[in-house]
Amino acid sequence: MLSLLDLLGTIGGSILGLPGILGVALGMTTRNWIVAPILGGAIGVLSPLILGGHHSAEVPVTTLDYSVSTIVGILAGLVGCAIRHKGAKV
Repeated sequence: MLSLLDLLGTIGGSILGLPGILGVALGMTTRNWIVAPILGGAIGVLSPLILGGHHSAEVPVTTLDYSVSTIVGILAGLVGCAIRHKGAKV
């Protein structure tokens, strides 16, 4: 059973981790509203694969980790694109 604290920890870890930071950075590289969430979602899918599935730790990556990471990546990409649109004068 997943508790609320586990869920909040997973969401906070994704926001402060690779999907959130790199999602915003990749979203800021483009001005296209469709490409930004695709790039953020790709980072959200790849980050649990790269950072979460170590054989030495024997810790399984759950579907909740994948889904939260993907949603955070998509939203971070959109936020990065919005920052680019609002801040760019060129």
